[in-house]
Amino acid sequence: MTDAPPATIPALLDRMARMSGNLPRRLQQCADHIAAHPDSIALSTVAQVAAAAGVPPSAVMRFCQLLGFSGYAEMQRLFRAALIGPAPDYATRLSRLKAGGADRPAALVAEFVEAGRQSMERLAQDLDETKLDQCVTLLSGADAIHLAGFRRSFPVAAYLAYVFDKLGVPTVLHDGVAGLGQLSALRPGDALLAITFAPYSEETLTIAREARARGLPVVILTDPPATRLAPTADAILTVTEVDFGAFRSLSAAIALALALALAVAARREV
Repeated sequence: MTDAPPATIPALLDRMARMSGNLPRRLQQCADHIAAHPDSIALSTVAQVAAAAGVPPSAVMRFCQLLGFSGYAEMQRLFRAALIGPAPDYATRLSRLKAGGADRPAALVAEFVEAGRQSMERLAQDLDETKLDQCVTLLSGADAIHLAGFRRSFPVAAYLAYVFDKLGVPTVLHDGVAGLGQLSALRPGDALLAITFAPYSEETLTIAREARARGLPVVILTDPPATRLAPTADAILTVTEVDFGAFRSLSAAIALALALALAVAARREV
């Protein structure tokens, strides 16, 4: 039986130290690299860690699972949680990508395709079907569905508005063009679907709180663990996006949002 994954960086390093000398060569290379470069793991892709350790990416994945993690993304979250200070700005992220030799367009596409594939696999593995059904029930019973998502979340909200319109589901997209003036559109019988990823958009949280105060059902699509959002929502769906060089696509989030929209439209017709 695999032990539970370490909860802290010191605990992880201690476990690796105890395993050292008893690992196959490639897994030992993984352990040695992570122990020597813990600060780089938070912002490195699995491909970058594998290249630096001189092993294939599959070896890194096996090593993470040996430590008790479901995969590299779960281990990486532990290192990210230990980071002090804000996430690097986009100029810094881009310079790190270039330093890693990822300035060729085809290489970038390949890396994002791999990150998207891993994100989709995580979605299939981690999906909570009970929560998904709860979200569908809350939204399908609404007279109109309000959609709120800003910054990185806006493409998901805008796409949902398009899909719901094609499916004949009344929606209101809160786009922030007039500030939060659309709050007056929240009416009894409606519901809110909010999309926000850490660090959460304060505009989205304001709309969610207002909808909640008016007695509207609130569904939030976000990334785990989402504990801070629990008081703000009736139901929460989480989705993990594997990143490349601290850039995250929306592959899994869009897939989950589309499935949610189709399920809501189908249930409204029953």
